[in-house]
Amino acid sequence: MFLDIKMSEPDRSYHHIPVLLKASVDELVTDPNGIYIDATYGGGGHSAEILSRLSERAKLFAFDKDPKVAEHLPADKRFEWIYSDFRYLKKYMDYFEIVEVDGILADLGLSSHHLDESNRGFSIFSDKPFDMRMNTRQSRTAYHILKNYSEHQLEAMIKNYGELTNARLIAKQLVIARTKLNFNSCKEVASWVSGFAYGNKVKFLAQFFQAFRIEVNHEIESLKNLLEQASTIIKPGGHMVVISYHSLEDRLVKHSFRSGQTDEAIGTNHLALFKPKFKHALLPDEQEIKMNSRSRSAKMRVGIKQ
Repeated sequence: MFLDIKMSEPDRSYHHIPVLLKASVDELVTDPNGIYIDATYGGGGHSAEILSRLSERAKLFAFDKDPKVAEHLPADKRFEWIYSDFRYLKKYMDYFEIVEVDGILADLGLSSHHLDESNRGFSIFSDKPFDMRMNTRQSRTAYHILKNYSEHQLEAMIKNYGELTNARLIAKQLVIARTKLNFNSCKEVASWVSGFAYGNKVKFLAQFFQAFRIEVNHEIESLKNLLEQASTIIKPGGHMVVISYHSLEDRLVKHSFRSGQTDEAIGTNHLALFKPKFKHALLPDEQEIKMNSRSRSAKMRVGIKQ
């Protein structure tokens, strides 16, 4: 799907501080004349840096499913924005008759505006509805899931995507509470579930909200699709660069690079199409973390297409 948009200078009000900016683009751009994909355009910081490294002959495609992105796209003939989830990457490359690309970058974190704009419903401190949609044109919200999922569905979601050990108890009590409480805002949801918190309260709430965000936006399924499709479209020697922010994503990327599978497997097989460039994930340094606290949990992995 494409939107009728006009290219312009970036809207500075749509702010985002790119994580591992130089390190990720250093790894991505291996040929200044190549074709690249920024699978997660967001605030546009990574795309701007990529474009600064490319010649006039190069091309950059960028994906994002947030329609607000259309308000701050670069006026650059080398740039093409695609209004879509990156899980459909191969379909759009076929549309543009692109057989192979030199590299793909995916920064899987939320853009700062998602957290800072309270009406998007991503923050535990927001007094706006419990929304969490990256694509505001889709109908299903976090509130819909909270009100309609079965106890079993809620338990599985909170356990698998929030990695909370008391998921069964939370799900059981939530099904009871939702018949009496309206849960009109993120704050109300956070206030209720905080009664089940253990350890660091803010971390606990973040993990609970993470479970709903992943479910609303099909994040795990989309990442699996991206990794599978990337292996078919990146040319030999090209790089796949992924920046993740929680263990679920990082494990998927690690196993995909090491074994060719997105699920954990014992040992490796002969289907691995990427070779990890580094033994361990690369992390932000102390200076970056000091400048941007949201980079603290970032991990970057680089796979080289075989």
